[in-house]
Amino acid sequence: MLLEDKIALVTGAGSGIGEAIARRLAAEGARVTVADINDDGGHRVVGEIQAEGGNADFFHADIASAAGAQELVNHVVSTHGRLDLAANNAGLSERPGLMHELDPDDWAKVIGVDLTGTWLCMRAELVQFVEQGGGAIVNTASGAGLKATPGLTAYSAAKHGVVGLTRTGAIDYVKHNIRINAVAPGTIRTPAMEAAGEAQMAEWAALMPSGRMGTPEEIAAGVAWLFSEQASYITGTVLEIDGGYMQA
Repeated sequence: MLLEDKIALVTGAGSGIGEAIARRLAAEGARVTVADINDDGGHRVVGEIQAEGGNADFFHADIASAAGAQELVNHVVSTHGRLDLAANNAGLSERPGLMHELDPDDWAKVIGVDLTGTWLCMRAELVQFVEQGGGAIVNTASGAGLKATPGLTAYSAAKHGVVGLTRTGAIDYVKHNIRINAVAPGTIRTPAMEAAGEAQMAEWAALMPSGRMGTPEEIAAGVAWLFSEQASYITGTVLEIDGGYMQA
C-alpha cells in the first residue's frame, strides 16, 4: 500500500471527488478524517470506508472560516497525534453567466470556499507540518484554474488562485520537508454533474479529446500518487487529469 499508517484529512469528502479521494487514501492504508459541512454525506462515506476495512472518522468542518479550518486540524492531531497528508478539496461554483451578471454575494461565496477556504486550511496545516518536521498537501484546482472558462468568473478566478497558492507554498516550504502540489481535474462525472442530465453530460463528454468525462476515482488515483513516496521529488506541480482537455 502506498500510504500505510499515514494520517490524512480530506475536505469536501462527503461526495464526489472528495469522497473518492478519501476512499482511495483509506484503501492505500491511510487513516482518514472525512471533513465536510454535509454531515449525512460525511457519515455515509466513513461508514462505507469502515465496512470495506478502512480506517476513517468524520469531522464537521466549515473551512470557509479560520476557526473551522483550525478546528479540523486540531481534531486530526488530537485524535491521531499528527497530520501527514492534507487534501484540500472542498469547493463550489456559481451558476454560469457573464461577469457583469454575477451577484457579489455569489462571488463572495465561491471565493470564500474555493480560494480563501483553501488558504485557511493550508495555513492551519502548515503550522502543524512545520512543527512536526514535514508533511504533504494536495489541493484540488481545476482546468478552470489554468485557462479561461467562459461563464464561470468566480470559479475560474478562485481556481487560478489555488494554483498560485500551491506554487508559492511549494517554494516557501520545500526546505521544511513539506511538499505542496495540486490536481487539475477536467470534466468529471460527479453527482453534481449528473444532476444536469444525460443529454448535457453527453455534450460535455463530446468536448473532451478523450471523448468521455473522467471519474472521481481517476482524480483520486492522482492524489494518492502525489502523496506517496513515489512522488517524493515533486513539489509545486499541478497535475492535469483531464483526458487531454488542456492540450486541445
